[in-house]
Amino acid sequence: MGKPNDRIPPDVDVSGFPNSEIVSRIHADIRLEGGAHYIEDVGSSNGTYINNLPLLPGNRHRLRPGDRISLGKGDLVTFLFQVS
Repeated sequence: MGKPNDRIPPDVDVSGFPNSEIVSRIHADIRLEGGAHYIEDVGSSNGTYINNLPLLPGNRHRLRPGDRISLGKGDLVTFLFQVS
C-alpha cells in the first residue's frame, strides 16, 4: 500500500485519495499466509494504525474483518478490512 515510485508500484495505490500526502510511497504491506491476512508497516513516515492503535514498523498484525486500517495519523486515509 502506498503511492507510485520508480522502484515498486503499489498494489493498492492511494495517490488519488484525499489527504494522500500523509501516505509514504512504500507505506504498508498486506500478505496472505496460511489462510490469514497480515499487515506490516514498512517504515512509513506517518505510521500505520489498526483500530486506532499504532502498528510499530516491523511488527505484523493479523487482520480480521472489520479492522480499521489508517495510513498516517488522524484517520485521514482509512480502510475497513473485509474478505469476500
